[in-house]
Amino acid sequence: MTDSAIARALFEVDAASRKLGIELIELSPGHARMSMVVTEDMVNGYAITHGGYVFLLADTTFAMACNSHEDSAVAARCDIRYLRPTKTGDVLIADAVERARFGRNGIYDVSITCRGEQIAEFRGDSRTIAR
Repeated sequence: MTDSAIARALFEVDAASRKLGIELIELSPGHARMSMVVTEDMVNGYAITHGGYVFLLADTTFAMACNSHEDSAVAARCDIRYLRPTKTGDVLIADAVERARFGRNGIYDVSITCRGEQIAEFRGDSRTIAR
């Protein structure tokens, strides 16, 4: 498979991300950009976006970036920092950037923005696996 072919194939069958309306905007080796519109079903009791949905967008974008090479990869560890709330109708943009690849490991940072403002920061560690 060529660079990014694994990631594109994974996204085609990613029912969870597709059902939430996550869209792939850009994909290149070590990088991915995706978007998601916050719907009424995605807000919590405070009428702000539930953190789980923000995490899911970041995790999906991380998955695309770490699978954009010729090796299949999965998450080994990840965490997120929430910086600002968003609400129904907001468009979230997630940008994943590869920071390092060594052996079977990778480190990726995902910045999530809304209207140009940073709303969350995610870091993911990947591990390559056999196809």
